[in-house]
Amino acid sequence: MKQSLLRLSLLACAAIGAHASAQTATIKPGLWQVDSKMASPDAATDNAMSMVLQQLGNLPPDQRKQLESMAASRGMAMPTVGADGAVRVTACVTPEMAARKQIPTGQPGDCKSKNTATANGMNVSFTCANPKSSGEGKVMFTGDQAFSMQLAVTTSARGTPEQVNVTSNGKWLGASCPAPSATAAQKP
Repeated sequence: MKQSLLRLSLLACAAIGAHASAQTATIKPGLWQVDSKMASPDAATDNAMSMVLQQLGNLPPDQRKQLESMAASRGMAMPTVGADGAVRVTACVTPEMAARKQIPTGQPGDCKSKNTATANGMNVSFTCANPKSSGEGKVMFTGDQAFSMQLAVTTSARGTPEQVNVTSNGKWLGASCPAPSATAAQKP
């Protein structure tokens, strides 16, 4: 159960943006930091996610290495959990991703998305086949160096449909990304 909850938590974080792009905003290439908080209307799911996130820092070395490898394959560093419960990831946005206005997502699985440009942002919706999930929300850009996002995600990572609300804030850290061994370039 702990493994499936961890997967649910990481999926909700990875779902941010669902390969979002917008016609009205630009983002800078380089290293980005994304902080995400997840909440569920179901108290048991919410408590379970909180417990799993607290245990993220205490993973055995072999499990930690496996998650670091999975994150690196999606162009992200291993997530960390802040004192406020936010999950923080860093990811590299390539010049090609920036040209497409693609925020760093690391979205796993077979996913399709639809994005509609709005003033200073976009409305997003996505569906993924594996693990099965879907969601919709809004991304708001603050210039080319920051964004905020609200997503309502439905996932079946634990076998039954569950609702998770994800609130994220992204900020540009700089033009240079760490060497590929620390953070692999995200697959466009």
